[in-house]
Amino acid sequence: MSHKIIRRPHVDDSHLPSSLPPLLKQLYARRGVGQDDCELVLAKLLRPDTMKGLDIAAKIVADAMQNQHQILIVGDFDADGATSTSVCLLALKMMGATRVDYLIPNRFDYGYGLSPEIVAVAHSKQAQLLITVDNGISSIDGVNAAKACGMQVVVTDHHLPGHILPNADAIVNPNQPDCQFASKSIAGVGVAFYLMTAIRAELRQRNWYELQGIEQPNLAVLLDIVALGTVADVVSLDPNNRILVQAGLQRVRAGRCRPGITALLEVAKRDPSKIVAADFGFAVGPRLNAAGRLDEMALGVETLLCDDIMRARRMAAELDGLNQDRRDIEAGMQQEALKSLQTIALDEATLPWGLALFQPDWHQGVIGILASRIKDRYHRPVIAFADAGNGEIKGSARSIKGLHMRDVLERINTMHPGMIIKFGGHAMAAGLSLKAGALDTFKQVYDDVVRDILDYEQLTGELMSDGELVAANMTLDTAFMLRNAGPWGQSFEEPLFDGFFNVVQQRIVGEKHLKLLLETECGQLMLDGIAFNVDMQTWPDATIKQARVVYKLDVNEFRGNQTVQLMVEHIEPM
Repeated sequence: MSHKIIRRPHVDDSHLPSSLPPLLKQLYARRGVGQDDCELVLAKLLRPDTMKGLDIAAKIVADAMQNQHQILIVGDFDADGATSTSVCLLALKMMGATRVDYLIPNRFDYGYGLSPEIVAVAHSKQAQLLITVDNGISSIDGVNAAKACGMQVVVTDHHLPGHILPNADAIVNPNQPDCQFASKSIAGVGVAFYLMTAIRAELRQRNWYELQGIEQPNLAVLLDIVALGTVADVVSLDPNNRILVQAGLQRVRAGRCRPGITALLEVAKRDPSKIVAADFGFAVGPRLNAAGRLDEMALGVETLLCDDIMRARRMAAELDGLNQDRRDIEAGMQQEALKSLQTIALDEATLPWGLALFQPDWHQGVIGILASRIKDRYHRPVIAFADAGNGEIKGSARSIKGLHMRDVLERINTMHPGMIIKFGGHAMAAGLSLKAGALDTFKQVYDDVVRDILDYEQLTGELMSDGELVAANMTLDTAFMLRNAGPWGQSFEEPLFDGFFNVVQQRIVGEKHLKLLLETECGQLMLDGIAFNVDMQTWPDATIKQARVVYKLDVNEFRGNQTVQLMVEHIEPM
């Protein structure tokens, strides 16, 4: 796929502290960092009292604890759901709750969220209070079923609500109408953490800890889990989310994190003392997610809850195996998808703007990742469908900049009532169910709606560069400064630089990765570079002597030596 390289303009950075290095000042200013956002300390977290419904929810949970009611946490089957569930379970137990358990629907049997079927399971477990985490805002029928069984329901979620809200006893979701909480992009685990802090304060007012003869817990010990869920759910790293992630990373680097996270970092061959946010996103998160994608997410939750490092290592090894299975399944599905696209992909003009793909044998648990991979390859919004049984197919959607996926599905639903059985999600990712027979019609309508919203230029991927890095800045000191200046992530992109280099050496390593020796144009400096998953039809090519390279400045550690390495995101022969 071709990329348009756009250099970010120079902006005024005079509002930022003069103690910051000039390069970092400019990078921060371009990403909208204000004077107050430079210091990522917990004291600067947004106040809980601006989150609508939090006080009511805290009172309901505190009452349930005092009355010894059975509390059941109902989570979602992804990394955000697993971390949210773990945070609630650990926090409530730390606060002295004795009757608390969790339930995560198996996605293949029950689908997503608090469904009436899951309520029946909860009822059989004698649950009296249900707390949903990372789901529930669209569970109208499920909440009604729970109320009919005499249960109380507290919904905590961060997904966008529909026109009708569930009839819960309390709803905590910054995206619900009239909620003043400024961080609309907080993850489900962040919402759960805020609720736990509100419950702790409510119990303090009731002298609960003295009456129980326990210490008031320090909930900051759970921030490693909060950070993991926030990064793994790919929410925008606004200032509040950056504070939560930074606090969690600091715990991990200091060797004070949960045994389960330590064990997951070990199987991913990451050094906890040097961890960055991307390690949560690309190494720990996928292994945790693999449980929910292929099996039961309970394995992921149990890994996070585990206090014994040896047991945690056994579970992490199992998750690592599941993740390898997931990658194998996904690779096969990706080949099939690309093959079916090839017939039309040869001519860019006939390729649909909105891609909808289906194969009957595709695995439900992996279609989201497949959609993401195809989207990256063709820079078009993609929905991948899998057979869900009972004449239905389930789709997982991934979008591109400029197209709000949930709004697209809402529009299709308005134009063709009944075609979509159910849907939900965010701007960049969503899920839906269809009657299998409606797929062809849906494909056409979906493509039409996408064409109506986007301009053709938006189908070309953009790489936002922070410009050329002078040779004097291509140092280990700069690489370490950039590493420590994060956490970088969604909507707070890690700096990319671009420049023209002489290609001195090139060879393929690990089947499809390009190892490079690059020389700066003026010949001042020689640097190692690595480009992952290159186009094998272009590289290696001994005739290519010059290239424009878009890269991240990174530190390569090998046998105790540290050297500067360019992590190549894009390379164009000149």
